[in-house]
Amino acid sequence: MIIDNIEKLLKDGAQRAGYASENLSISFSALPDLCDFQCNGCFSLAKQSKENPYDVAVKIVKEIENNNICTFEVARPAFINIKMTDKGFEDLAKNLFEDERCGVPKHKVKQRVLLDYGGANVAKELHVGHLRPAIIGESLKRLYKFMGEEVISDVHLGDWGLQMGLNELQLYEDGNLDYYFGKSKEKKEITLDMLNKAYPQASARSKEDEEFKKKAEEWTKFIQDKKEPYFSIYQEIRRVSVVKIKENYNALGTQFDLWNGESDCMDYVEDAIKQITDKGLARESEGALIVDVANEKDNKPMPPAIIKKHNGAVLYATTDIATIYMRNKLYDLDRIEYVTDQRQNLHFEQVFRVCKMSGISPEKQQLVHIGHGTMNGKDGKPFKTRSGGTLKLEDIINMLIEKASAKLESNGVEYDRALALKIGVGAMKFGDLSNNVAKDYVFDLDKFLSFEGKSGPYLQYTVCRINSLLAKTSEEEKCFAIFNDEQKEILNKILKLNSSYEICYKERSLNNLALATYDVASAFSTFYNNHKILTETNKEKKASFVNLLKIVRKALVQALGVLAIEVPEKM
Repeated sequence: MIIDNIEKLLKDGAQRAGYASENLSISFSALPDLCDFQCNGCFSLAKQSKENPYDVAVKIVKEIENNNICTFEVARPAFINIKMTDKGFEDLAKNLFEDERCGVPKHKVKQRVLLDYGGANVAKELHVGHLRPAIIGESLKRLYKFMGEEVISDVHLGDWGLQMGLNELQLYEDGNLDYYFGKSKEKKEITLDMLNKAYPQASARSKEDEEFKKKAEEWTKFIQDKKEPYFSIYQEIRRVSVVKIKENYNALGTQFDLWNGESDCMDYVEDAIKQITDKGLARESEGALIVDVANEKDNKPMPPAIIKKHNGAVLYATTDIATIYMRNKLYDLDRIEYVTDQRQNLHFEQVFRVCKMSGISPEKQQLVHIGHGTMNGKDGKPFKTRSGGTLKLEDIINMLIEKASAKLESNGVEYDRALALKIGVGAMKFGDLSNNVAKDYVFDLDKFLSFEGKSGPYLQYTVCRINSLLAKTSEEEKCFAIFNDEQKEILNKILKLNSSYEICYKERSLNNLALATYDVASAFSTFYNNHKILTETNKEKKASFVNLLKIVRKALVQALGVLAIEVPEKM
């Protein structure tokens, strides 16, 4: 669009002046009061031609064609400043208005991506640690799709590890599984309450009681071997857990194409291990099967990956390797990406190396781990309950609803649980996504739920306010005339918003998009406060203002959709 046209004028001028223009580009101005864009490429061109950089810039600007969309000016030491004209802004507004994607281009090359971002463990309640993968992963999925890629999302449940054996053994010792072992004719229903009590108790016991832990490992192996009644009990635990897991994810607006777990790759484990051993990569160590993944490029020692325990049981590394093997058998994938806590970096590095060394992952396929930081309390430590326990995800959702309801009530809005959920979840998502994915951040719900400043509710309210304004006007004249600097500022911010999509794609972090969306909303608020819209008597001006409202709404709704922040009908 407009940026491409400006860049073409610049490059054509450079070519006519006798300079190579392939690497010549423009960027948003660091001094927006001075100009809209700038070009810093004359320094490198001067180095190649052994000329004074300022002279190079002057020669290029002299050769640029006269046009009505922007002006070019040389500033020392050798910058080319570019300022859009009113006609340029009018053309931009018209293009944004007419383009269904509001000026954001799709990728020309379409890739197929499998995005793994759930990681919830069966037989455990979802907790605060499951928030960031769900929020970040859902937004990345939407971003990739918006950019034109085909995305398959997989929750990848943790349903095959030691926690299953621990749970079953504790349930058995509590007398809840007597029916399955022929000790009672009464079949007790396995409930979430049972599981919520059983796992913490079993986990604590396993740290102190070695015999209990050893027996739990045996039960885990029985489950993995599909031995009865252990496997049937496991299936019931999984079924009960998944119902609740789906309920929590739905409340967050997180959806998955696949509800697979570690258990789904079990039919591929032996084939994956065989491919590794056939390549001569595996060796035995103290009864376990390991793969040396260290190489000469490592700056620090890289421990070997254990792919089978001494008793034949598999580990997380095994199931992750087998899952990649399975996915490549079922789908033709350009990338496989995982969103988890960055403390799992080493684990994924080992898994990826085994898959590349063995050919389980094709050479051209990208394997990516997106490690996120920690959500901390105001004390800077990982977010906990007041008693120091792990906060359940359901409790956080209820907290969001309660806080949002109180905020709405203070603004004179009657209690509406669905509305409070949208606002509360939107507040939390913006609070998370406005930070770089790898950084820790402070979970400050009062700050997140502010209806002013950089917050999700502020963005939601901005769209609601625009909807309310547009509902009161029937203006349909296609006028995009520029009457003030505030209009230009809004259009400039939308250009920056549009450029942020590609930045987020490359960085695999949504913070640029979140902040650029806020900048558009903030620029609109300035415009709204300084100019009458509905009561404007100049028909041309009113039409131009109304059309700008429609552009802003489209840009905001589009961005919020990618951020997975739902816009309420009213606030």
